Amino acid sequence: MSQQTAAQMSQAALAFVDSLNVDQRAIGCWAFDDSLERQRWYYTPTDHGGLALSQMSPSQQRLAYQLVATGLSTAGYVTMTTIVGLDNVLDHVEGWVRDWGRERGRDPGLYYLRIFGDPAGDEPWSWRFGGHHVSINHLVINGEVAATTPLFFGADPASSPLLGPHPLRPLEGVEDLARDLVRCLDERQKSLAIATSFAPVDIVGANRPLYGRGEGDLPMSLADVWRTRFEGELGATVDQMQESMESAAGLNPQSLEAVRLTLEPRGLPASMMTGDQVQMLRTLLDRYTHRLPDSLIADEAGKYADDAIAEVHFLWAGGIEVGQPHYYRAQNAQFMCEYDNTQRGANHVHTVWRDPQRDFGIDLLAEHHTAMH
Repeated sequence: MSQQTAAQMSQAALAFVDSLNVDQRAIGCWAFDDSLERQRWYYTPTDHGGLALSQMSPSQQRLAYQLVATGLSTAGYVTMTTIVGLDNVLDHVEGWVRDWGRERGRDPGLYYLRIFGDPAGDEPWSWRFGGHHVSINHLVINGEVAATTPLFFGADPASSPLLGPHPLRPLEGVEDLARDLVRCLDERQKSLAIATSFAPVDIVGANRPLYGRGEGDLPMSLADVWRTRFEGELGATVDQMQESMESAAGLNPQSLEAVRLTLEPRGLPASMMTGDQVQMLRTLLDRYTHRLPDSLIADEAGKYADDAIAEVHFLWAGGIEVGQPHYYRAQNAQFMCEYDNTQRGANHVHTVWRDPQRDFGIDLLAEHHTAMH
């Protein structure tokens, strides 16, 4: 099944590449051995690297989305395109004034596609699609999809009004179930799971290519989660935003240390949960892995299968009532998911699914090169 999906990716990638002119190819198609660029990823409204949708004709945009759809489930694709559309909503929420140093700060045309390597060849190749609150990364080796992380979805606003009885909440599944899980813990379990009553203002791993090495990671500043740091008035505005968010969240060195991201999992282990709680945890993790096509779910879900679920740790920070800023992560040696909802009055969600060994297929590429050479 992974081979079939890899073939679909290759076919879609080649159709997209064939549609490009020389100038577009120079932006959208890069050498695979540019590992520094290939391992860059973002979830802010910055230049993600690649050919932007706004630089494509309508037919090329359709081909780009056809490639993206090969790397997501139907539900994942619908969620992703909804997230892209939220840039129009956010522009309205902010009064149409945010620019982030470009003509339009909230722009659904500024989502970028870049292909690394030759989708028709025998060597490894990969593709990346990303923009504000989206980052999708897939690696193909020997005709199989070998790596699918980092996989980031965010939503701002996290909840928006609709002309109906329910609001638009693209990522409600990974919020509500996690809250239900922490609420059903007993006091002993909560003492292990809830690290601090203050939530960080972003996912702790941020967009580091690797995470948790050495003594682990503390949250990054907002200014560092962009391709380049801002200078002048805009740089000062970003720093002020950071200070304001951290002050509103009540953060202090102790609360930040409590959520330090390390390779050694922190929080409540599933081995100390009841059977019902473990099932809730497993369902929560499914809501991350089911962003992927059916053919790719099994490998990711295997990281928290029956022989691995006991080692999964669940950590929570912040309040447990609806509307309160909060953060959580679930982690073992094979995967890590992070979730944060603190910004904009706890109406701005970041979520990511990662693998400490296989992000961008780093370890798999090393094995491939060893075997081939």
